Amino acid sequence: MSKYLEVIGRKRKWSPVAVDKGTLVEGAEEALYRALALRCLELPVKSFLQEGLEKELPQIPGVVEALMSNQADEDKHDLGLNYVVAAHGSDEKSEREAQRILRTWLDAPEHPILKASILERSVFFVLLPFFRFNGDIGIRTLAADISRDEQTHVAIHGMVCHDLGLKSTQNLNRLRRATVAWVMDPLTRNPENKWLDKDFWIKQSDSLYTRGKAEGLADTQRARMPAFFEASNINLPAYG
Repeated sequence: MSKYLEVIGRKRKWSPVAVDKGTLVEGAEEALYRALALRCLELPVKSFLQEGLEKELPQIPGVVEALMSNQADEDKHDLGLNYVVAAHGSDEKSEREAQRILRTWLDAPEHPILKASILERSVFFVLLPFFRFNGDIGIRTLAADISRDEQTHVAIHGMVCHDLGLKSTQNLNRLRRATVAWVMDPLTRNPENKWLDKDFWIKQSDSLYTRGKAEGLADTQRARMPAFFEASNINLPAYG
């Protein structure tokens, strides 16, 4: 089987649902609203992939199918995040600033699939664990479902970049770091709780960017997720 088809074969079908408003971790609220404002990057990633589909691609079976599958996921992620915003509301200033960040990503001259790859690996892979450790039940559940999709996205887009010989740039490095730093800026130094320590999250982005992994996020694999009996049915996604 094509390596691309093998990766998308790992996906789990799920559908986002509306959630109700729960309690956020104290001290994380402003940063969470900034992270939610960056949902404006989900559909542009879909557009980046469309641009990539219109360019030269590796002559390997399954590439087009894999990219189109990932495009469909972005619609799901955007819908789920907008359900969260419908429950929690949004911060007007953060929404405006997120639009400026979006414009910078759109204007970056690098290959669109490379931009998608850097965004997902070293920005989204930081925001999703931040949601999981500081959000309420609805946010945590959605972040876990999106994370499973993003694991396949990062693998596929990384393979496409490798097969095309694409390498990151200083511009994208600065941009991804500035994006994460903006989200985490409302936090302080917090040696007693790394999930509320802004330097911790920036370091995880640095590690994901340079090494493709972040040992500091190993707890994500065993993060406590809500049991079905704990949550209202409105907060539980539909699978299959």
